[in-house]
Formats: sequence, structure tokens, C-alpha cells
Amino acid sequence: MTAIPTRLALSLAAAAVLTTGCGLGAELDREADPARTGAGARPKPSVTAAPAEPPITGPRPGASPAPTGPQGCPSTGVRVTTGMVNAAMGLRSMPVTLTNCGVREQRLNGYPDVRVRDVNRARMDVTVLKGPEPITRLDDPGPHPVTLKPGESARSVFVWRYSAVDAASLRGSGVYVEIGPAAGAERQTVEPEGGLDIGETGLLGTTAWQKVVD
Repeated sequence: MTAIPTRLALSLAAAAVLTTGCGLGAELDREADPARTGAGARPKPSVTAAPAEPPITGPRPGASPAPTGPQGCPSTGVRVTTGMVNAAMGLRSMPVTLTNCGVREQRLNGYPDVRVRDVNRARMDVTVLKGPEPITRLDDPGPHPVTLKPGESARSVFVWRYSAVDAASLRGSGVYVEIGPAAGAERQTVEPEGGLDIGETGLLGTTAWQKVVD
């Protein structure tokens, strides 16, 4: 299992480091400078069918302001946060971090469970993909067991293409994003800075959870 760094820089180069490969970095470069030469074509990564994802132990599914325990940790024992959106032309990427803030081990195996909602909290017609394609070529570790001890974190990268968003009404913007560790586990609602400018219909790619190693 390939480790990834613990924080993102604000530059496009950091996006390449975050994803443990240069797939997204090369894609962002091509978006910013489509006339560049000498950029070799990367082979399309193989896609492995995702096995059934056993949910981690937690309360019933559903997004809600999770009750908090000691030191503000949700009762599920995990906390979900989002990082800064990296953008080049129409391509977007955003890191999502899940931290074990509880006292017991947490186990992951696969992709986050995601729903996107608009400014009125109505669910948007967004198709969430297990993997980054066909949105972009990006290294994806695929489903694999991840065990998080208290204090440890795992990360996924969300990618999408810009679609029309009304700046005044925020129509087409994913203002609220519900993210769970796996299908069937409780989701937490986060508000990414600037929202997801994904449009009222669109595709949202995700990479499988991968452990963050200091």
C-alpha cells in the first residue's frame, strides 16, 4: 500500500504528490496549457471491480449533525474534513480526510459514500463514481483494507469537471456534501470552501481510502 503525505500545498504540484503519482498533475498541466509539447501519454490504469465494502461499526445510516463525545469527536468515532480545491481550467480536485478521533480502531475497505446537496439542501442529481475515470486519469489505490488506530487518518481525492453555476443564487453548486466511510455507515455533512461547482447534473469521481502516513 502506497503512503501519501499528510497535507496539501496550494500549488498544482502538490496535487500530484497527494495522489501518489503524476496522473492528476499531468492532467492539470494539460488543462492549463493545451498547446504544450513533449507530454507523453500515460497508459490508462487498470480498473478493478470493487468488492463489497463492509461498513465500519457505527450508528444507522443517514447524514445528520453527529452527536459529539469528549473533545468534540462525533459519536461514530471518526471525523471527516475537506481540503482546498485545486483547479486548472475545467478540472477540479479536492482531498477528503477521515480521522479516527475515537478510542477504538476503525477499519475501511473501499470508497467513501457520498451525496451532494445544493444551497437549499436538496439532493443534486450527481453520479458518484468509484474511481476517477472517465473524468481524468489519476492513480487510485483501489479497495484494500485500511486500519486506523486512534489519531490516524485516511484520505480520498474527489475529482470533477466544472459545470455552469449561478454565482448569485448558487444554483448548480454543491454547497453541502455528505460523506460516509462506506455504504451503510453514517454520513457527516461538510461544507467545502467555495462549494463543488459541479452543476445540477454531473460526475464526481473518488479514489479509495488510503492511509495517511507521517
